[in-house]
Amino acid sequence: MIWGITLVLLSIIAVPSLILSKKPNAKELLEKIEPYQAWIGMLFCFWGIWGIISAVLNIGWLTVAPIWWITFLAGNIVSAILGFMLGFGLINKYVLSKNENAKEKADALRAKIAPKQGKLGVIGLIVGAWMIVASFIFAI
Repeated sequence: MIWGITLVLLSIIAVPSLILSKKPNAKELLEKIEPYQAWIGMLFCFWGIWGIISAVLNIGWLTVAPIWWITFLAGNIVSAILGFMLGFGLINKYVLSKNENAKEKADALRAKIAPKQGKLGVIGLIVGAWMIVASFIFAI
């Protein structure tokens, strides 16, 4: 359930325009979070990567609860991508700064997926909500 809750929270940070259109008073809260957005993104990028590794290591769940395993993997992929998008500046500064080739590839990847951040955020909200529900249904 914690995986779903964290994905929902990350998605809320990733789609501020959608939230602001529904709740104009949320702008205050989002402005408070903005200075920490890159750190939050970097944390969630690594959290998502860890989740992907956990899913692969627990591939046995595929035979027991395939829907949960697919949900878990999909949620962590979305979490890693959204985290990468939000934390790109810090990831670029601390992780990729010494390798110019990796930095160029990361810039190209960021340019491709940046326009899709809003859509991915909405997908993250949906998948995160499903992860919460699925954790109760499958009780893994």
